[in-house]
Amino acid sequence: MAQPTYHFVVNPKSGSAANTRNIRFLRETLISRGARVRIDITKSLAHATELAAAISQTDCQTLVVAGGDGTVSSIAQGMAGSTMPVLILPTGTENLIACELGIDGSHDMILRTLDHGHVRKLDLGLANGRHFVAVAGVGFDGEVIQRINRFRTGHITHSDYIWPICRTFWEYRFPHIKVVADGQTVCDQPALVFVSNISRYAVGLKISPTADFSDSMLNLTIYKCNSRRRLLWHSILTMLGQSHRSANALRFTCRHITITPQDPTVPVELDGEPGPAAPLDIKVIPAAASLLAPPEKDQPNYRPPARFYHLRKWLLR
Repeated sequence: MAQPTYHFVVNPKSGSAANTRNIRFLRETLISRGARVRIDITKSLAHATELAAAISQTDCQTLVVAGGDGTVSSIAQGMAGSTMPVLILPTGTENLIACELGIDGSHDMILRTLDHGHVRKLDLGLANGRHFVAVAGVGFDGEVIQRINRFRTGHITHSDYIWPICRTFWEYRFPHIKVVADGQTVCDQPALVFVSNISRYAVGLKISPTADFSDSMLNLTIYKCNSRRRLLWHSILTMLGQSHRSANALRFTCRHITITPQDPTVPVELDGEPGPAAPLDIKVIPAAASLLAPPEKDQPNYRPPARFYHLRKWLLR
């Protein structure tokens, strides 16, 4: 029988000491089982996409990606159209995709996913030619991500977001944004706009609680917002899981979205990284990649509470 091969793609800028131990643990476990293990270190997100595209053409059994959501998104872009399964080792700040799958980063979970997990098809979003896996944000969160990336040199933590969020809150100008979903204009006023492929956002916020990355659709969330007071109110309702009660929060499920700010310099983020310039043309690419998920639980549609995942990460630091 042919010797199985596993190919690791590792983002060196992503990861605490506890996270990097997981990489060594899995590598050593696979080698002890007689498998071949190859490791590539990414130089940039574009390099991660190139590596994934090359690996998808080999006889590799599984691609293992160690990084955050930006790295996972880049890998998924390179793997688009391939049936090779991808196993995520979450080493980023949020790890939204891993959390959505139920991968908490523990050694036991990693091995159970590798040995007994099942493949789930992953839709991708395509925004002006760039892929995203989790979320595209226009406006406030795009500004926060731009501020963080101006000074980022390596792994970031939740505390690194505090000052950029506060600074953006006080300086934000609430731009006028036009949004068209599947040919229908659904917004033409100051707003915050999110296009989601998964049900959770940063720190477990349920901005698009019904989003499913395998339903061949994208979830559009619009917060009508023209003042700091209203922004604060949206934030409180979202943290409490009550944003659906607000008449100023709109949600749609669609396949094609165009987002046109009056000011074309309004920042955009894709999966926690600076995105392309507006206006945006966003489409869904159904079942574009394959992800390894943990074994099925007894209850249907199992998704672990995000708060436990983030608590575990904090304790492991």
